[in-house]
Amino acid sequence: MQHHEPPWFQESCIHAQRVALPGHGRWIRCRSECSQTTNRFTSEPYMKTCPLSSTSSTIRFHDLPGSGIPLVFIHGLGCASSCDYPPVAFDEALRGRRCMLVDLLGSGFSDKPPSFGYSVKDHALCILDLVTSLRLTNIDLYGHSMGGAIAIVASSLQTGLVRRLIVSEPSLDPSPSLFIHSIAEQDELVYVSHGHGNTIRSATKEADPVWNVWAGSMSVSSPIAIHRECRSLAEGGAPSWRELLFSLSMPRTVIFGEHSLPHPDHSHFPKAGLAVDVVPEAGHLMAWENPSGLAQAIRRALI
Repeated sequence: MQHHEPPWFQESCIHAQRVALPGHGRWIRCRSECSQTTNRFTSEPYMKTCPLSSTSSTIRFHDLPGSGIPLVFIHGLGCASSCDYPPVAFDEALRGRRCMLVDLLGSGFSDKPPSFGYSVKDHALCILDLVTSLRLTNIDLYGHSMGGAIAIVASSLQTGLVRRLIVSEPSLDPSPSLFIHSIAEQDELVYVSHGHGNTIRSATKEADPVWNVWAGSMSVSSPIAIHRECRSLAEGGAPSWRELLFSLSMPRTVIFGEHSLPHPDHSHFPKAGLAVDVVPEAGHLMAWENPSGLAQAIRRALI
């Protein structure tokens, strides 16, 4: 089933369900994949914390046990890897691989410092700070949408760290999204005091339940972070994230959702030396619409 994006938003990826509370007229959100995770439980907790020396803040991430080069996941705008990617990481296609699902600063379980810049480059530097703190010398890196841009910048800043780069429908150019610009063009204080809540309420009213779940993810995101991230996405990078992607030397794969095609980059990227793959029965929200299909595409990119 294709999920149509409302006009006020173009990126999200959540895998959860809503459950009605009888007699309350309210909803709670729950994981729909929890029963599938027990085969990899250990006595060591999955959620880890890491103080970042560059920001005096703490970033948090699921560290799912496995072998080989760690596969690091970076989520998109208004999301959290701890919410989006457990169904992907636990899929049969990635069985046995160590996966690290990182909540960026300002999102999910990580700290939300008001003094942080929250630009794409700021986030990329935090990913490198995390990897350095964990003494990892080689990683595979996956990023979705805004997270794709962050993964590209991180890969460009530390040569030799990233073995394989995988991005799904990444932000490569200054965003044309009306939703992104509608937030970026607001005064930050206005967005923090009114705009963020209005965005969450608009998402809650959508008939498609994915947007209601995304509203829950946004509700625990820092409004300051969302505003500054939208500003960064609207401005783009210098050099552009597209130029950086083309300049990198490691194997690179760009994943599209079937429902996002036709897309001009799908035919152009192979001519530039990039591999492309498609997740069937999914669009931009591929981690929610077809997590197994995304896991399989990631596995193919890692071979």
